[in-house]
Amino acid sequence: MAVYPVEVARQADERSVRMTWSDDHVGEYPFAYLRGWCPCAECQGHGGEKRYIHAQNTDLDRISVVGNYALQLHWGDGHETGIYSYQYLRGMCPCDSCQ
Repeated sequence: MAVYPVEVARQADERSVRMTWSDDHVGEYPFAYLRGWCPCAECQGHGGEKRYIHAQNTDLDRISVVGNYALQLHWGDGHETGIYSYQYLRGMCPCDSCQ
């Protein structure tokens, strides 16, 4: 059974996104971490190997839901082409128990 977020909260003061998952796991995703691992083709290219991109502006303006499978993050520098699937987000959770 796939897990999915039941709550997504932009934490502006902490510069992170807190996601509570359907299996009760809570992950804290720093803005810079999310921006650095943006899954869009502009950031990742077409080679298949994931790479971290050092972005200058990691201000997260807003979050949009895409269907029932992903989030779109809208960054302060206007970048918003990354579609972060729930599977991708859960797999990249930076907490100690997931790493």
